[in-house]
Amino acid sequence: MTTAPEHTSSNGHAQAVDRIVENVGQVIIGKDPAIRLAMVALLSRGHILVEDVPGVGKTMLARSIAITTGCDFKRVQFTPDLLPSDVTGASVYNQQIGQFEYRPGPIMAQVVLADEINRATPKTQSALLEAMGEQQVTVEGVTHTLPSPFMVIATQNPIEYEGTFPLPEAQLDRFFMRISLGYPEPSEEVSIMDGREATDPIDLLQSSSTPSDIIALQQYTDSIYIDELIKQYIVDIANATRSHPDTTLGVSPRASINLMKGAKAFAMLQGRDYVIPDDVKAIAVPVMSHRVLLSPSARMRGVNQSTIVSEALENVNVPGASGGRITAPVTA
Repeated sequence: MTTAPEHTSSNGHAQAVDRIVENVGQVIIGKDPAIRLAMVALLSRGHILVEDVPGVGKTMLARSIAITTGCDFKRVQFTPDLLPSDVTGASVYNQQIGQFEYRPGPIMAQVVLADEINRATPKTQSALLEAMGEQQVTVEGVTHTLPSPFMVIATQNPIEYEGTFPLPEAQLDRFFMRISLGYPEPSEEVSIMDGREATDPIDLLQSSSTPSDIIALQQYTDSIYIDELIKQYIVDIANATRSHPDTTLGVSPRASINLMKGAKAFAMLQGRDYVIPDDVKAIAVPVMSHRVLLSPSARMRGVNQSTIVSEALENVNVPGASGGRITAPVTA
């Protein structure tokens, strides 16, 4: 396989992201890979579904990212009685001026935590669809643009099902990736206890960048070069999930687009201004697995969605391995 030579034009941007990851890592100890995946989503203008057991730092991850990037933060605790207007805001009649005026909801923040999203009714869950897909909300027929950068970080407990409403496929597809933090290592858990013995590390956390810095990083990520062979590689992986015998529904074209964008961001984090197949492989499972709908027989056998994507990666030929040449971007 032929790979492109290393370039250094992304090093400064990669170092900027490293500073963000290091800063968030002061609070979320020992979870740098998960933090980097969250940064891939943020730089790709995507949203994250954090699926994990209680108490492992899902909420802290969202708060830490907001503080570190200098972004506005709002938290919405999803419950069965939450209304769509509690998320998007509502038009309220102002007697002084004699007309209705829009009172923004928490969705108008730059980083929005949708905590325990699967506890709200489908009607309330759907209030997020327009915001996540088009970065705007429509209230009483009037469209309101959301701030930039904008990111929804939703959490849910994969174990507890009583009193929950599973996210429909249409909403799952809006999430750029699904990640899990997992339990810390014993030594890391001791460090976590030490850090919270007298205070909370998040109270001492300072921003290391600004919203404008994040927007600039997003724009640079858009310019990362990706070869046509790698785009075809992504499509082949998507098609492999669609034709897999254990799936009722494979990934959507939106998944292919997100995998392309995420591979660009991952390449930038590695200090490169072009994508290689390993970038695609590194993020394929978190970007694609939650979009796969398993067949009933596969669920009965205990097959999981990540296995489907992993098998697709194994069965699809890597570009360059069979004579195709991946080219680096032409630089002056």
